[in-house]
Amino acid sequence: MAQYNITISDEILHGFLSQDQGLAKLLEQVLNQILEAQLTDQLGAGRYERTEERKGYRNGSYPRQLTTRVGRLTLRVPRTRDGEFSTELFQRYQRSEQALVLALMEMVVNGVSTRKITQITEELCGTSFSKSTVSALCKGLDPMIQNWNQRSLHEHVYPFVLVDAIYTKVREDGQVRSRAVFIAVGVNEKGYREILGLQIGNSESETSWSEFFGWLRDRGLRGVDLILSDQHGGLVRAIEKHFQGATWQRCQTHFIRNILDAAPKSVQNALLDEIRGILHAPNKQAARLLLEQVLAKWEEKVPKAMQILEEGFEDATAVLDYPDRYRRRLRTTNGIERLNEEIRRRERVIRIFPNRESVYRLVGAVLIEMDEKWISGRKYLDMSDYWQWRKTKSQEVQTMNEEVSTIKKVG
Repeated sequence: MAQYNITISDEILHGFLSQDQGLAKLLEQVLNQILEAQLTDQLGAGRYERTEERKGYRNGSYPRQLTTRVGRLTLRVPRTRDGEFSTELFQRYQRSEQALVLALMEMVVNGVSTRKITQITEELCGTSFSKSTVSALCKGLDPMIQNWNQRSLHEHVYPFVLVDAIYTKVREDGQVRSRAVFIAVGVNEKGYREILGLQIGNSESETSWSEFFGWLRDRGLRGVDLILSDQHGGLVRAIEKHFQGATWQRCQTHFIRNILDAAPKSVQNALLDEIRGILHAPNKQAARLLLEQVLAKWEEKVPKAMQILEEGFEDATAVLDYPDRYRRRLRTTNGIERLNEEIRRRERVIRIFPNRESVYRLVGAVLIEMDEKWISGRKYLDMSDYWQWRKTKSQEVQTMNEEVSTIKKVG
């Protein structure tokens, strides 16, 4: 990952602390320095630097407007003599910002926005925009998001998959309705995370989750060994239907929360330590021994909490069957929860989406940016131990089947 040294002038810093437009000026100065640093990286030489590694020469710059939530920025985009300088800065930065602004604009032109939203939109976009303006902007953004969300998944296998749903409010048929946004994240055979797609459903019913999983499989999702999610009856039944043979790991964070909610506050801290001891045991056998001890100690004091612990034990400790190095990141849905926070940060500005298309646009733009960051960044997991573990496990199963076959023949 590139490292940039950013300098801030005293004038800009003073403006940041004392003026309404200070943040915009600060961001503008930072982004201009990033553009210059990216050009230096591409050319292999700084301004006026003489070096044999130089790959080209500067040729001035041109201004480009970038509309953001902190104001309109004027960036100085560098030119090269061969015209080959390119940056992902605009594409990565503007997709989610543009989707956010479009959602606000749609609310205004459809006459369903609050006065506050109208004021924000006019500040961002100017007072002169219409349905035709919104339509023209959507034509540039929507196809890109649709192509990404419908892309083929055949290129990789995804041993680990995390799924979750967040709820958002959408205006449909003149009424505000709560809709579930299903999101899936996969870890491919090389250890990189990918966002597999999103889909909007009416609720977290088994039917809605089945439609989501069927859609992912139709696009080529395969090789799923473990699915990580929160506990939900419809979700679990849909997993069993579409991913037969895969292991389901119940999110331990939500599992612990469910147990503690059923216990008095006076004992929650002590109970938390003992539950964590079970979930972090070195293996399933040790976890079961600890479970029996905890049940014997707390069953009379907090019977409901112990019932939840006992009934959910197997699903919450499924990860203990996997190599130790993978357990920390496969215990909880924290990875996808942080993704949800990025969505919520923008969704809170909208509050009520004007239509489903706007949800796809904004959430899809956020997910694309995160997906690109993950794919081009460091590996999420080193999968070498996993594949060796799978190979050993397959050999053990094959040996067992051969022994059973031999016993049957002798019998």
